[in-house]
Amino acid sequence: MTIYQFLLLFLLWVCLPHFCSPEIMFRRTPVPQQRILSSRVPRSDGKILHRQKRGWMWNQFFLLEEYTGSDYQYVGKLHSDQDKGDGSLKYILSGDGAGTLFIIDEKTGDIHATRRIDREEKAFYTLRAQAINRRTLRPVEPESEFVIKIHDINDNEPTFPEEIYTASVPEMSVVGTSVVQVTATDADDPSYGNSARVIYSILQGQPYFSVEPETGIIRTALPNMNRENREQYQVVIQAKDMGGQMGGLSGTTTVNITLTDVNDNPPRFPQNTIHLRVLESSPVGTAIGSVKATDADTGKNAEVEYRIIDGDGTDMFDIVTEKDTQEGIITVKQPLDYESRRLYTLKVEAENTHVDPRFYYLGPFKDTTIVKISIEDVDEPPVFSRSSYLFEVHEDIEVGTIIGTVMARDPDSISSPIRFSLDRHTDLDRIFNIHSGNGSLYTSKPLDRELSQWHNLTVIAAEINNPKETTRVAVFVRILDVNDNAPQFAVFYDTFVCENARPGQLIQTISAVDKDDPLGGQKFFFSLAAVNPNFTVQDNEDNTARILTRKNGFNRHEISTYLLPVVISDNDYPIQSSTGTLTIRVCACDSQGNMQSCSAEALLLPAGLSTGALIAILLCIIILLVIVVLFAALKRQRKKEPLILSKEDIRDNIVSYNDEGGGEEDTQAFDIGTLRNPAAIEEKKLRRDIIPETLFIPRRTPTAPDNTDVRDFINERLKEHDLDPTAPPYDSLATYAYEGNDSIAESLSSLESGTTEGDQNYDYLREWGPRFNKLAEMYGGGESDKDS
Repeated sequence: MTIYQFLLLFLLWVCLPHFCSPEIMFRRTPVPQQRILSSRVPRSDGKILHRQKRGWMWNQFFLLEEYTGSDYQYVGKLHSDQDKGDGSLKYILSGDGAGTLFIIDEKTGDIHATRRIDREEKAFYTLRAQAINRRTLRPVEPESEFVIKIHDINDNEPTFPEEIYTASVPEMSVVGTSVVQVTATDADDPSYGNSARVIYSILQGQPYFSVEPETGIIRTALPNMNRENREQYQVVIQAKDMGGQMGGLSGTTTVNITLTDVNDNPPRFPQNTIHLRVLESSPVGTAIGSVKATDADTGKNAEVEYRIIDGDGTDMFDIVTEKDTQEGIITVKQPLDYESRRLYTLKVEAENTHVDPRFYYLGPFKDTTIVKISIEDVDEPPVFSRSSYLFEVHEDIEVGTIIGTVMARDPDSISSPIRFSLDRHTDLDRIFNIHSGNGSLYTSKPLDRELSQWHNLTVIAAEINNPKETTRVAVFVRILDVNDNAPQFAVFYDTFVCENARPGQLIQTISAVDKDDPLGGQKFFFSLAAVNPNFTVQDNEDNTARILTRKNGFNRHEISTYLLPVVISDNDYPIQSSTGTLTIRVCACDSQGNMQSCSAEALLLPAGLSTGALIAILLCIIILLVIVVLFAALKRQRKKEPLILSKEDIRDNIVSYNDEGGGEEDTQAFDIGTLRNPAAIEEKKLRRDIIPETLFIPRRTPTAPDNTDVRDFINERLKEHDLDPTAPPYDSLATYAYEGNDSIAESLSSLESGTTEGDQNYDYLREWGPRFNKLAEMYGGGESDKDS
């Protein structure tokens, strides 16, 4: 406790009148000496008790809080006028704190407080006092209430509900603008003295802010405080009780004040001139660079909108505002050309989008800069004179005719020669070709509109000096029609005439089609190739014709089928025509003209056979024929081919087998007999032991003259086999050896017999001796050739 508090406590103790007397001001209410009977209460012993009504006048007790003495603090004294001082009365205390906080001397009535009392915990205590006869334990005074009120002392300093406050105020605010209000509370009694009267003052934050002493409202104290110079401020506020006088208690709090932004700064470009570069090949929409104006403000106050307001490149370039970065992105608006123009100048403006009217006096909230854009040269690909080409050509032009020319140039300042080519993926059949030097397209194969009316080609132009620089262009070739197709029957007609037909009867209506497509439409004419005595044709002049009979009495047993050639012609130039043949069957019909039968054999069959029976008979016949054919094929397969077909068919073969093919029966490799008789050359036969992947039509070699030497014949054969990749052998080796001219004595061998067709008699071999008996048995007897 400070000395000021002690002095104040002492003064209060001395000056208060009810603390000057050691006894409580306890007086009885004035009553007459005669006792007043208020009520009668019968007792159990028959006596009547008389109660006297008495009244006490109590003064309020006062007790100073925070007593610091070593003894119990004296509160006051209870005393009854019935107390004679002989100890016959007993004083009793009850109520708040009785017996614990407050105790009473039951003989003297002195009341003491046993401990320090804090008014902030409890401001007053309500007690009840009673005086009773110690012997009879009967009250001599009615029970009365009295109050002990605690007198306050300044023992609590003002406190703020928060240690740190956060507040904000717009920058550039006028002096006296309210920022925030802080309020401190004091637990002392506000109704007693100045212990709870709080005064506010500012300890830190001057001269920027001030505080109202009575209310605690913090206000701005300087004009035009700029956030861009300083944004954060810390203000310390003190709250002091006792009206701020000396000796009062105090508490402090901290207020962090932030200056919020207002749009008081215009955007500014850091440079007056900005240089950018862009390649001339940059496509439309390409971003070539950015410009940015700085703004000291923040948030929406710093938002800027960019635009191009002047310059010679307003049509070639555009600018877009990037909201996130607040930059102006310059993009290509139209294709650039280094050879046409190499430098553009733009005037770009940046303006705030949210302007505060209060700060118009600070100047226009916009700024401009000059942007110079240089175009850089690149090696550009060739440029065609058109975006696409369309050529029309008739289908009957000759191969090699030029159908059109494409043109391209090098757009670079240093021009390079151009080479043209066709993309063969668009001309797989290689119908067209192009001159690489001048771009002329010409045909390399005949055209046919009926196969393909349109050809979509792609021509490639490439620089000779830089072949990687290429450009493609579409070329559409339309094939114009020429009347080069003759009309034909539209469908196959199955026509019949009844035996009982009359002259002029309609048996068929025919029509035609033509692959050509003339501009005026198709027009066909029908006629007979020759005068026919049985039928005639009548043109309907609507691209159809009627086939009519010219006689009656057709007989299917005499003639069952008639062939009627009909000539169909068109009317385009040159006129094309064709002859179509109608096959007209003669059939038996009923009286209504409905066909019944067209087969001449049908009349020979029994009348009782139905159509189902006829079908069954035909199926049986077909099955029998199939069985016979299979039986013959199996028998022929089992039949072995003789080693020597005839006496005349003797072959010398040199066969090399490199596979598991025909084995010994493979005797069709090469026939040396042809060397002896070139006139007996047969058609080339395919080998049975090897199946070629592709079958080729055998070529017939011209027959050599009879006087041709064998050596020349062999050389010709070798040359043919060397030049023919499909000629045998496939895995065999055949060697031809020349044995010179024939002997004068001729040959005794039977090998030459294969070249002759006549029968020979070999019985003379028996006359040559036993060594030739075997040959005589093989060739002399006719039974050996018979089938066993």
